[in-house]
Amino acid sequence: MEIDWSVIPSFLPQLVAGAKVTLMIAFWGLVIGTTLGFLVGLMRAYGNRFVNALALIYVELIRGTPIVVQVMFLYFALPILTGIRINPMAAAILSIGVNAGAYIAEIVRGALLSIPKGLSEAGLAMGLPRWKVLVHIVGPLAFRRLIPPLGNQYIVSLKDTSLFIVIGVAELTRTGQEIMASNFRAVEIWTAVGVFYLIMTGVLSLVLRIIEKRMRIL
Repeated sequence: MEIDWSVIPSFLPQLVAGAKVTLMIAFWGLVIGTTLGFLVGLMRAYGNRFVNALALIYVELIRGTPIVVQVMFLYFALPILTGIRINPMAAAILSIGVNAGAYIAEIVRGALLSIPKGLSEAGLAMGLPRWKVLVHIVGPLAFRRLIPPLGNQYIVSLKDTSLFIVIGVAELTRTGQEIMASNFRAVEIWTAVGVFYLIMTGVLSLVLRIIEKRMRIL
């Protein structure tokens, strides 16, 4: 079969629809993951021994298992254990959130602990409560340092959405597979799918570079 790039435009509406689903999963999943990651990161950095242990169990459990296993557990095993059934889209978003949260937690912990203790001690010596020291002194400096690894995690999570083909979510990869199954144009379709991912990750990388440049520590 000869390669015919002219077939791609006819499938662009379907691919765009799949890309929109991919972006929606990544966006809401990362909203959950970032919130969870910052919370767990604070627990890891400043929590007492019990709180730190709970946070560590979550981080190691999630980082030690593949995201495919996690989404399969949520979609297939959770209903058996609890009677709670969630649809494929919700399972995908929750999986991205829980998975990214564990990695973001370690990014946040590392950024917070990288700030010299002398700054915190100086703030406390001035009579500031610990939460104000965190918000006004440690937090802004730590945030600048966590932007590069945080951006990398966002890109990884965006690409991880392709794994949800296993539960039938109509994201970009699933859409490409369905199109290819109907016309067997593997080279053309998977090239187009790859270009879509490159565009999405490229735009995200550009935005993150702009933010990093503006907040760079001189």
